[in-house]
Amino acid sequence: MKTITPSVEEMEARLARFGDLKPYGKDFADSIGVPEAVFKQLTADKVYTIMTPANYQGRSKNAPVKGVAGAVVNIAECPPKNGPGLHVHEQTVENFFCLSGSFDIIWGDDEEHSLTLEPLDFISIPPGVARRFYNKSDEIGRLLVIIQPVNEEQKDRVAYAPRVADDMASTFGPAIIEKLETIGFHFDAGQE
Repeated sequence: MKTITPSVEEMEARLARFGDLKPYGKDFADSIGVPEAVFKQLTADKVYTIMTPANYQGRSKNAPVKGVAGAVVNIAECPPKNGPGLHVHEQTVENFFCLSGSFDIIWGDDEEHSLTLEPLDFISIPPGVARRFYNKSDEIGRLLVIIQPVNEEQKDRVAYAPRVADDMASTFGPAIIEKLETIGFHFDAGQE
């Protein structure tokens, strides 16, 4: 097999330096017209997108590295005692590799199951499973998150548990839920 030798410039186009990454939370929240505090209840405190397929649709689509179809790579960063609300990825496998901190991976419609990830532990959650993660340590925790679409369509539908909507409505008012639903957020995880 004949090898290729990319130039430094070509390889730099395939490089993501953590120091240059900007979490998508505030910019995405601003773009959809909701307070950042609302968005932080739906996702990790900070999500740094590293790589997506070139044609990926979703909040991670502005990744600095464009890869082949089949994987979205993010770093989810959570302060101590923090994590996103219960949610379901309907069309993707969500994989977690603990980089730092200690995370409970919690699943089930009633959050009845959990396992703890310590640094360098890995777990893969299939589509359709209600899940959330929670940094139980006293330090900032980071998870490498690899999202794998299970079909040809390079996007995902995420649904949150109704109680996530109830919590947000009690804090921010019911209009925020209506706004989120009109822009594609779903609050029906675990519902028939």
